[in-house]
Formats: sequence, structure tokens, C-alpha cells
Amino acid sequence: MTHSLVPLPGLDGIQPLVTPGCVEGQSIQERFEAFHRLNPWVMRHLENLTSDAIDRGFRRVGIGMLFELLRYRYGEATRGDEFRLNNNYRSRYVRLLIECHPEWHSHFELRALRSA
Repeated sequence: MTHSLVPLPGLDGIQPLVTPGCVEGQSIQERFEAFHRLNPWVMRHLENLTSDAIDRGFRRVGIGMLFELLRYRYGEATRGDEFRLNNNYRSRYVRLLIECHPEWHSHFELRALRSA
């Protein structure tokens, strides 16, 4: 069965936002927090994609898969950073997803953060 890509609600009319570049001395966590504040739609769409995957019966959900889907669908919606969706933020988004939806904990694999 093939699934067509259905636009996720809430992205219509989104203005491209400038994302923070790598500022000397900032930690990955600080850069993530700045990116998250400027691009709240990313979290909303990660939540929608996760919910959809779980509803379809996925026992495990990979943040890599979710990031690639967002890149494919909305790669031009963030601007001003070398990366549209920085892979360094994946582990932070997983933690945020679990913090907001503790019932999803078993669907994600968490590893120790290597840097702050």
C-alpha cells in the first residue's frame, strides 16, 4: 500500500525564519534552544509525524526518519543556517518529544548526550 504525502496542518503561511548560526562559545544545547524558539513548527510537525507513526503501528520511531521526512517536505522553511535541520539537534528533539509525551518513551531509543 502506498501512502501519499499529506501536508501537515499548520505550515501554511509560515514565513521562513532565520536560524541561529554557530556562535563561538555557544553549546549545542544553546544553539538548539535558539533554533527551537525561532522554528516552533519543527516540534509541532515532529509531534504529528510521531503520532502518525505510532497510530500506524510502529513500535519504534527513529528521529532520523522524522528529520528526513521534514527535510523532504519542508526543507526550505528554515533559513540562515548552514543546515536546514541540523543533525546535532536530533537527540535534543527526541528528549523534548518524550518530555512533552512521556507515553512515547518506549518508541524512541535514547543514548547519552556526548556534549552539552
